Amino acid sequence: MEHFQEESLNEFLVEFLEETLELFTDGITNKLVGCFNQNNNTVDDTADDETGDVVLIRVYGNKTDLLIDRKKETENIRLLHRYGYAPTLYATFRNGLAYEFVPGVTLTPDSCREERVWRLVAKRMAQMHKVRDESVGDCRQPMLPEKIDQFLKLVPQVFSDPAKHSRISQIFPSTDDLRRDFNGLYDRLSQLNSPTVFCHNDLLLGNVIYCADRDQVTFIDYEYAAYNHQAFDIGNHFTEFAGIDEIDYDRYPSKEFQLRWLRVYLEEFNGHENCTDSDVQRLYVQVNQFALASHFLWAVWALIQAEHSTIDFDFIQ
Repeated sequence: MEHFQEESLNEFLVEFLEETLELFTDGITNKLVGCFNQNNNTVDDTADDETGDVVLIRVYGNKTDLLIDRKKETENIRLLHRYGYAPTLYATFRNGLAYEFVPGVTLTPDSCREERVWRLVAKRMAQMHKVRDESVGDCRQPMLPEKIDQFLKLVPQVFSDPAKHSRISQIFPSTDDLRRDFNGLYDRLSQLNSPTVFCHNDLLLGNVIYCADRDQVTFIDYEYAAYNHQAFDIGNHFTEFAGIDEIDYDRYPSKEFQLRWLRVYLEEFNGHENCTDSDVQRLYVQVNQFALASHFLWAVWALIQAEHSTIDFDFIQ
């Protein structure tokens, strides 16, 4: 499918009859469309036999190229596919990409707490954190400060919608104040010495596919994958337990749950079962402090989306 690389996704899709396309999700950043064989116009999330007849098309959200290095994203997918952690990338387009259908269901605020599921997630994250991206050589620097700086520069000083601008001005500090706040936070976080590993960096529940038949989980959407602090990736995932559409911070995992999750993670990450209570406790402290940085990053991201996104979602709320 190399000949599709420079083609517009719209031009590619018109080659298919309308009944062969199905909108799978209407996310808050991108849109995901299933394209399947006309002789098999339904998708069974658990069947293995027919998944080869299905291709997923991800259509990029408006102006998301301001936030995301699309070339690096495709490199990430290919890198992780070589490790067996990502689906096959079939084609890239100016405004999207096509990749292998992954059977299963996305996690929910309930399923992410089920022991058979969260153990798989903890182990897969630990495995991903051991991936080596040789393309960066020895320059394995955490992406967090650079990404925050990039995002803050993209926040409009004046939003194009006057009502939105007024609302945001009443809720959020100025970008200068936000920058000072982050610098103070990051100074403190840096003292925790969280290791730099290859992270997903956006492991919300919708980016985890659980297949009960295969007893496995697959992470998808590697738009923000990069080297970063280990504790950020875990803390970010824990914050996502609260949900997106109906946020409930009472769902944030308890200390008892986190300690169990983190022990499974460390056993996989270290390659042995001899992690100590102090090892788990140290990671627990790091994770919950880096969760603050996760909130900060996605709050600034939301300000940019509030200006540019065409998706019907209240990013300011």
